[in-house]
Amino acid sequence: MFDLLSLFFLFVIFIVSLPALIYSFSYLKGEYSAKQIFLAQVLLCVFILSMALVVTVTNLIAFLVSWEIMSLVSYLLVVSDGRNEKSVKAGMIYIVMTHIGTAFIIAAFLIMYKYANSFDFIVIKSISSTIPANTKNIIFLLLFFGFATKAGVVPMHIWLPYAHPQAPSHVSSIMSGVMIKTAIYGMIRFIMAILGVTSPSWGILIMIFAVISCLTGVIYALMVKDIKQVLAYSSIENIGIILLGLGLSMVFISFKFYYLAVFSLIASFYHLLNHAIFKGLLFLCAGGVYKATETRNIEKMGGLIKKMPQTALFCLIGAMAISALPPLNGFVSEWMTLQAFFLGAFNASGTMKLFLGICASMLALTGGLAAACFVRLFGITFLAKPRSNHANNAKEVSFSMRFAMFFLACLTIVFGIFAAKITGIISKIAAETAGVDATSMKFPFDSLSLTRGAGIWQISVPLLAFMLAVFTIAGFVIYRMFGAGQRIYKTWDCGYYKLGQRNEYTATAFSKPFRIAFNFFLLPYRRMNKIRESFYHVKTFAYETHTVPVFKRYIYSPFVIWVFKSAKFMRRIQPGSIHLYLGYIFVTLLALIIFVHKI
Repeated sequence: MFDLLSLFFLFVIFIVSLPALIYSFSYLKGEYSAKQIFLAQVLLCVFILSMALVVTVTNLIAFLVSWEIMSLVSYLLVVSDGRNEKSVKAGMIYIVMTHIGTAFIIAAFLIMYKYANSFDFIVIKSISSTIPANTKNIIFLLLFFGFATKAGVVPMHIWLPYAHPQAPSHVSSIMSGVMIKTAIYGMIRFIMAILGVTSPSWGILIMIFAVISCLTGVIYALMVKDIKQVLAYSSIENIGIILLGLGLSMVFISFKFYYLAVFSLIASFYHLLNHAIFKGLLFLCAGGVYKATETRNIEKMGGLIKKMPQTALFCLIGAMAISALPPLNGFVSEWMTLQAFFLGAFNASGTMKLFLGICASMLALTGGLAAACFVRLFGITFLAKPRSNHANNAKEVSFSMRFAMFFLACLTIVFGIFAAKITGIISKIAAETAGVDATSMKFPFDSLSLTRGAGIWQISVPLLAFMLAVFTIAGFVIYRMFGAGQRIYKTWDCGYYKLGQRNEYTATAFSKPFRIAFNFFLLPYRRMNKIRESFYHVKTFAYETHTVPVFKRYIYSPFVIWVFKSAKFMRRIQPGSIHLYLGYIFVTLLALIIFVHKI
């Protein structure tokens, strides 16, 4: 099915996957044998093609087959380093969670087949109006939780912080930038386009989970020290932002606010595209840093801006984009999402006005925390002095790896400055998906002034880019005229004669205020170990601080324990007696006869 929705997702898939494929040739070199590299490249191509099939097939069975191929191949890519116990564990968590999600999706498909007597998308869409409301609600819940598991929506996100860091960086780039977006495609295709939005409660439920995902993702991203894990948690946050726009669009459709519905969907689509680009870029940068330093712990990095200046520049662009700073692409889509909430609050009434206001404030808080998160990531990784020998001896990565980063970095700028043209194209996709005629609708980012048109505050991103360039050039000229001749001194050291890497600000110290602010959720704890030579003299002092993985400890660990206890109980009914097994068969047949007779 090559409608506009499918073409849009195909574009997202290939615009991130192709530079990642180019990047992989140099990234894998020296890590594996030629045979292993060839197999990894074949799996990567199959992975990309399976995602393309997911967004183009027109049959439920074909969709499930493509979905399963995508899941299994991505699992193989996650565990490609079989020598690493963490990779195997991450792959196991991922494959279990993705198949739980698939089970929900299959259940929804079977219910739809019961009413349509067909697996074809078009046929199911044509009879969707005949499905009872309560049954539609059940189908919606099955579809949402099934796809939300693959998207990494909290609390079904447990696999994502494990799998993305353990996969090779180019695979992480595709998984985070593209694969989790196929779950968003599934929600849009089956809930919005085929099933049809019939209740505002659907959109409200999605927005509640979206807000939780936004805040949870960015808070944990501020705490962890693994550079790829920071990006993985950030993906959870950005999936939440995408779902905020999608859920808001569903609410507006149910209220028949069609202009706002299309506008919200444009914001959701545009952030989906933008996140694919800048998150793909950041994962490639993280891979370059890992390749150069042989560590993912940002506490052991530092000073890399002098060792890897081009990688540092590309990472800075990605960090600015994901922090929603103008004139880059992340700013445009987050600004549009905020506008959608403000306009919705102006047009809504009562409780809905309050709910939309709370969602908007949570989105603004998420944006501020994301900016702090990536100041921390870039500053601790690239600035100050090297904190390890590996960081001190780091060198710039190969040309093909830098070219892939450069390509995506350019896209973050282009998709910000030329947002007017791009949102114009996306508006047609959003209107067709929502089933709305948008030919007479005018959307923002089509003027060069800060005017209020069509009820929306319009900000020209090209104008912002021009102003930024002027101020930058003016600052450089002023420096050359008045400051170039000044002597440069070392950082003020308060009289201490030798500053070293142990005097630097750490990632742990940077995140401490946020750890204190969110201690009710993070439940932080400390470990201290002092070795004394005497009562007054401490020879060594070790200090560690950690946070409690709330969802793992209070949801998933108890569930796993229950599963193992259940398995032990089931062993009791398998003593090896053929007579007992025949009795089980007899009881099952009797129950089936009674069930069929009642039907």
